[in-house]
Amino acid sequence: MTNYELHIIADCPNSGPALELYRSVLAEEGRDAEVNVREVTSEDEARELGFHGSPSFIAGGRDVFPSNAEPAVTCRVYPTEHGMAGLPSVDSLRAAVRRNQESIHH
Repeated sequence: MTNYELHIIADCPNSGPALELYRSVLAEEGRDAEVNVREVTSEDEARELGFHGSPSFIAGGRDVFPSNAEPAVTCRVYPTEHGMAGLPSVDSLRAAVRRNQESIHH
């Protein structure tokens, strides 16, 4: 079974909405899964996790939105049809979850 996590930083204004979005997309995809929330508190932890900002959506130990950015304790932005935003769109998160799931099983 795939493990789902949401990696965040303290005081991230998008943490709550990100958790609801992730749960909603996973439910739509038929994954009755719990999402564990992990607060990243140091640059060392960010490097260890490959954390590219808050919020980060993790499935099976991998960020569903791979990034080449340097790991850091920072906010994260996602491209959307309306420009950059603190959360991905429902459609982009759904597509990322599907891509991640396919790569786990191949």
